[in-house]
Amino acid sequence: MDPTHRLDPETCYGALKSRDRRFDGVFWVAVRTTGIYCRPSCPARTPAYANVDFHPSPASAQAAGYRACKRCLPDATPGSPDWDVAADVAGRAMRLVADGVVDREGVDGLAARMGYTARHLGRVLTAELGAGPLALARARRAQTARVLLETTDLGHADVAFAAGFASVRQFNDTVREVYAATPTELRGRRRGTLVGPTTGAVTMRLAVRTPFAGRALLDFLAYHVVAGVEASGPGWYARTLDLPHGPGTVRLTMADEPEPGRTAYVEAELRLADLRDTAAAVERSRRLLDADCDPVAVGDHFVGDPVLGPLVRAAPGLRLPGQVDGPETAIRTVIGQQVSVTGARTVTRRIVEAHGRRVETGVPGLTHLFPTPEALAAADPETLPMPRARGRALVGLAAALADGRVALDRGTDRDEVRAAMVALPGIGPWTADYTAMRALGHPDLFLPTDLGVRNALRGLGHDPAEVVARTDAWRPWRSYALMHLWNTLMPPAAPGATAPEGA
Repeated sequence: MDPTHRLDPETCYGALKSRDRRFDGVFWVAVRTTGIYCRPSCPARTPAYANVDFHPSPASAQAAGYRACKRCLPDATPGSPDWDVAADVAGRAMRLVADGVVDREGVDGLAARMGYTARHLGRVLTAELGAGPLALARARRAQTARVLLETTDLGHADVAFAAGFASVRQFNDTVREVYAATPTELRGRRRGTLVGPTTGAVTMRLAVRTPFAGRALLDFLAYHVVAGVEASGPGWYARTLDLPHGPGTVRLTMADEPEPGRTAYVEAELRLADLRDTAAAVERSRRLLDADCDPVAVGDHFVGDPVLGPLVRAAPGLRLPGQVDGPETAIRTVIGQQVSVTGARTVTRRIVEAHGRRVETGVPGLTHLFPTPEALAAADPETLPMPRARGRALVGLAAALADGRVALDRGTDRDEVRAAMVALPGIGPWTADYTAMRALGHPDLFLPTDLGVRNALRGLGHDPAEVVARTDAWRPWRSYALMHLWNTLMPPAAPGATAPEGA
């Protein structure tokens, strides 16, 4: 099947002629006469219609023999927002590829997580994205390597292994083929502050679509900070990461980017025990930021709504806060059942201190990794600082996460995850849906029984029952509608404040 069958050439060429940045990351433009592929907003002269092909992924263009444009850097765009909306096999697989699953576990490991044979998964990805798992992983490695070459002072060998290549030779060959330049030539184009390799510290820029309500996202994360695992301050949020090859930390610097239709960047400072975890740390940070969201599409959908229209205009580009670890999100959701955010934060901190792994990070306030499901599954529910019934529910959920009955790695089907969670004792629809929204990036969930939703609607002068009855009109972006309502209740982070040690 032709991998470009889902792309309408006339629509794509119209976006190319107008250099519409909203389509960056949705499709890529390959120019036959130059052998180069670009993003739709590339400032170069628009090629003739007869000379272009359109591809659903950078890997597809590379597999067709095209090289990345050195001017617009087409592989450095946010991912397609369609992956979260459709949540189909291709989208779920792309999330796992970006997390480095192919590099760590091979194609068979990726297929096993998806519940398919390797051969069938390859056919699906080739049909949808124009490239199989190996080619998609190769394109991701090349893009990570280019960013590291241009923005850090890591040696070439460190860059190769941080990007996920098996050898320096493979790294050199891939960079030359994809970018028509040697690693040394790419490094010659670098700009800005460089970071040395001795401490495993890497500073990268994460692309996000605009508008971007960075301050509101920061306020949400700061309000839910758990001391020891997370910290925040003026304009930044930091936390520990439990990565495949060892612990790490990330510090994200966020600001509002109100101008729509372009790509903005969030600075991420990574400290890693093993540079091979660079790609995984970047992908998890992007999930946290909801970097692939199309805020223009979301805003346009709500603009005429009497409830949400004013909220969208007041906070354009509001994001759905994601997560860096699915099991952690599920466990924190259970802890937060029927208690205040402040109370949940206190209880979670005590559980972290009792069952989390202490790590030396060199970052003030970051002292522990969040407890693993295995650690909490072995805990005595009677000793947990919560009602016994909720403690039993927490230990039962941790056991299900530990033995694989519930998988929250964004490679599983959302409906299957929900069914598996609500089948567990003490886990209700609110908990399952909130977990799916945060851990799986589900864009279309609404929590009609949520007390915060009802308080927000009353505060806005609306009848909650009446509004909830017509929330189907908010599909497929109901999760963002929920965030806009919660945002009206969110206290701003105190200037200069960091995470409290106790609530």
